[in-house]
Amino acid sequence: MTRTAPVTAIPFGTRAHRWVVCTALITAFLLLSGLSGLSGLSGLFGAGTAGAAVARPLPARVVVIGVPGLEWSDLDRVRTPHLWKLVDQGGAASLSTRAVPPPDRGITCPVAGWLTVSAGQRAGAPGASCAPAPAPSATPDGGANVPDWAELVAFNATTSYRPTLGQLGQLTVDAGGKVAAVGPGAVLGAADKSGKVAKYVANVDDLGDLAPYRLIVVEAGDLAETWSRTGLDQDGDPISMTGQARREAVARVDRQVGTVLDRLPPETAGNTGNTANTGNMGTPEGPDTAKSPESSGTAEGPGITKSPEPSGSPEPSESSGTAEGPGVTKSPESSESSGSSGSPESPGVTKDSEGSGTTVLLGGLSDTTVAPHLHVAIARGVSPGGEPYSHGYLTAASTRQGGLVTNTDLTATAIGLLGLEAPNGVVGRAWQSGEPSSEQASEMVVNLADDDLASQVLREVRGPFFAVFVTVQILFYLLAAVAIRRGWGGSRALAATQVVATVSGAIAIATFLAQLVPWWNLPAPMAGVILTILAIACVIAGLALAVPWRAHVLGPLTVVAGITSLALLADVMTGSRLQVNAVTGYEPVTGGRFYGFSNIAFAVYSAGTILALSGVAQWLISRGRRSLALVVCGVYGLFAVVVDGWPAWGADFGGVPAFLVGVAVFLILLSGRRVSPVKLGLVGLAGVLLIGTIAVVDWLKPPSSRTHLGTFVQQVLDGEAWTVIGRKFGAMIGVTVGNWSLTLLTLVALAFLFLVLNRPSQWGAPALGRAYALAPALRAGLIGALTCALIGFLMNDSGIAIPAMALTVAVPLTLTACVRALRHSPPTTPERASAPAGTTAPPAP
Repeated sequence: MTRTAPVTAIPFGTRAHRWVVCTALITAFLLLSGLSGLSGLSGLFGAGTAGAAVARPLPARVVVIGVPGLEWSDLDRVRTPHLWKLVDQGGAASLSTRAVPPPDRGITCPVAGWLTVSAGQRAGAPGASCAPAPAPSATPDGGANVPDWAELVAFNATTSYRPTLGQLGQLTVDAGGKVAAVGPGAVLGAADKSGKVAKYVANVDDLGDLAPYRLIVVEAGDLAETWSRTGLDQDGDPISMTGQARREAVARVDRQVGTVLDRLPPETAGNTGNTANTGNMGTPEGPDTAKSPESSGTAEGPGITKSPEPSGSPEPSESSGTAEGPGVTKSPESSESSGSSGSPESPGVTKDSEGSGTTVLLGGLSDTTVAPHLHVAIARGVSPGGEPYSHGYLTAASTRQGGLVTNTDLTATAIGLLGLEAPNGVVGRAWQSGEPSSEQASEMVVNLADDDLASQVLREVRGPFFAVFVTVQILFYLLAAVAIRRGWGGSRALAATQVVATVSGAIAIATFLAQLVPWWNLPAPMAGVILTILAIACVIAGLALAVPWRAHVLGPLTVVAGITSLALLADVMTGSRLQVNAVTGYEPVTGGRFYGFSNIAFAVYSAGTILALSGVAQWLISRGRRSLALVVCGVYGLFAVVVDGWPAWGADFGGVPAFLVGVAVFLILLSGRRVSPVKLGLVGLAGVLLIGTIAVVDWLKPPSSRTHLGTFVQQVLDGEAWTVIGRKFGAMIGVTVGNWSLTLLTLVALAFLFLVLNRPSQWGAPALGRAYALAPALRAGLIGALTCALIGFLMNDSGIAIPAMALTVAVPLTLTACVRALRHSPPTTPERASAPAGTTAPPAP
């Protein structure tokens, strides 16, 4: 039987107790001070210089081309030479089109896409279907008004996002710039707050000289028009276009884009005097540009038609930089950093744009299918930071993902290019160039189309995956209950239960590690993702059940929980790439969040961290090092909490108080003390103060550098906090009530824990009690993890999903420890009663 040190409290006021407390406090101070110096103080001091008049080149004009429905799979070197040329000359990314969808729909309609660009915040239009953009009302002065503008404004005021329609156009007009719109949809995007645009034409050829205009918004709407003419299905949605009709519409869009590019006014390279602190837009000037080198490469990727170059279509450009394989993107760089992109030979500023002083922003602003997609985003010319957009993948501070931006970012980019300050209502961040890429345009198009494919496959498999996941978990709990409560199958059943429980505890982290394998490209994606996750979980379980630590009660638990904690810690500190398109992670199409800890990842991470610390603590305590165990667990636990909340990493608001309370409960119980309501209240207050401090430090940065933590502080100051809280509370209730499968899984897991493991069985004393006796730290870890899950459920908008996923880690790993404890000690069930003793009296005569 394993010997463990008895649980003894460290007396208050003793040298050991003071050493533990002081070490924890010093560690906390160093963590917060060091991180503040790296991130917060730089933002604070940077804010002072940001307001100074620092000259940087800006384009003479900004051209926003909206192509509702354009996807990366639509591009082809032959059919779309002008779009291909833009990819070759500038930066490209997938565009997440976040807007207010129609009731019971998950798509972004063209009108909603244009209004979102206008406001810089999610917007929508009344009605249950995707109506085409209304024909504008012409005015005698050559402008136009948006019909029913007041109705659109009133409708959006009732949404939880409360966008300010006309933001982009109004800012431009107020700064003295001229605005022109080409096409009905463009009027929605370019109108000022009154719904008016000063210059409107139906096509760009009628616009005349483009030089006087500071902002030109163009609609290339053939895809949306073709979709609206296909008829409606029984749900009132337009029927999907045929492949041929879509290809023809995309070809017409490409010709429209080519016409716009041909109309851009040539300017001399000397007209580059425009600076960021210029208040008057009446006499804009363009930046210096240079011709980019050309390459004769003709590399083709899958899905790209390989054929001779069409007339007038350039060869793919080649840029310097580190080569990357298909599907691998580089981490983003700050738009203020200097580098090769600012040199005369920078890619992205090409012969066609030499001296033009025009930055072109192109986006597929909405869906034109019954299912949402990622769309096309391209930028060519000078960026808001002053350097040219280099050939490669775009990024933005709103996503922190190479090759992924949002439509609200497009608005912020245009405002930055105009040399203006984005108001608080604009939630996006400017498009930036990532590191220069040596990938040809064909490789980039294939990789970005593959990202959309991954998102589509994820939407198809996520629902069935969770159905299978919940069903298998519940069946496993039932079978394990039979093996433990009834004792059926004997020791062999216990051994099998331990193995399956260890695999089950590793499933949660395996759903993230599965992103290392492109399972969405497999012929059967549903089977592919399940087999990939199962294989990774089996590998982790194999490590956990290896010889060095399998004999210890908490050995397998510590290994699985440790891998869970460290893998997610490393992921969130390197860009959260494992969470993008994971079945338990982010979904770029819907675009709730793109970086930091998602709520489900937080649940898995926090449970894994606390349970792993309990295993480490038990190992140290069994060797008589209780003080060291408290210090190690306190330092790493606090570090894990700070990582969860720090803007550069986890950026998780609601998780920090819950996580800190969970870690504190674990440490209090580990020290041998009782948890009182007063202690819980003080720790909870400390958690609120911690995340509040982190949020304020983030808020001290310039607005363009803030995360949603700093943005929330600004919303509090603006009186908009209750709107955000109400939206998240409604989401929490909706998930809890609507997701019955996760609610059922939570109830079954809790019932198994307390009604099966915590009650006597055929094996004698309660299995959980035996595990506690052999490994007392397990009790502290399990209670701490459950406390964190409960508070996380109350403080996050994912509701029941948080305790469900936390229990998915905690209960199977606890079962592993319980089975090991049963096998460590002999049964305590009473022996079968012997036969009654015979009488010793002599037989009767």
